[in-house]
Amino acid sequence: MNDNAHPAPGHAPSGDPSPGPDEPDPAAIARRIDERRGALGLSEAELAAKAGMATRYLQHLAEAGPTFDPGGFLRLASALGLSHRELVEGRTDPPPGQGGAPEQPVLVRLGVRECWDRIGDHGVGRVAVPADPGPAVLPVNYVVDAGTVAYRTAPHSAAAPDTGTTLSFQIDRIDEKLSRGWSVLLAGTAEHVTARREIDRLNAHPGSEPWAGGDNPLWIRIRPTRVTGRRVGSL
Repeated sequence: MNDNAHPAPGHAPSGDPSPGPDEPDPAAIARRIDERRGALGLSEAELAAKAGMATRYLQHLAEAGPTFDPGGFLRLASALGLSHRELVEGRTDPPPGQGGAPEQPVLVRLGVRECWDRIGDHGVGRVAVPADPGPAVLPVNYVVDAGTVAYRTAPHSAAAPDTGTTLSFQIDRIDEKLSRGWSVLLAGTAEHVTARREIDRLNAHPGSEPWAGGDNPLWIRIRPTRVTGRRVGSL
């Protein structure tokens, strides 16, 4: 098929043009194309060039849906940095916060004990460490140990700052359906755990195995000097 060709008159099927229950919705797909194009900072002409088609053909492809030209749609998905399924059905793992704010939002500061209660004894959080040209924020599996937070990493990795380095650690949870959530922030210093007894105890702690796998023998302990938190909800 020539991408520069105009669609033949009467291509659309007769009857109700709305998609069936198992068919992709072209209007929703067109919105995803525009939103993704905007997020990438591409003009319509730039996106068409990346996908190897004329701008007019791109417009028609977005209106007609993926069944009109499956090959062209694959090129379009690739140009947008999405899989074919993500473009057709939407992302199955969108970032949090896609819903709207609650009707009567309220921000509540958490006490130190409330913060530790929400952190629990292990989970996944984000550590912010000094880096060049700016701080690096990295997800890590953590465990709580005697008023500190510890995580495993590889020596000399980005998540392995020197002992005494100032850093911060954040844990949060979001309820998309109810538009509420909480966030806890720890600020403190890093410490390399070297005592064999401490390492063995941390290795045996529930949740100590990194999700990313690999050899991560170095435990970093964060001794917090400040623990703060906030909760967002509604009246």
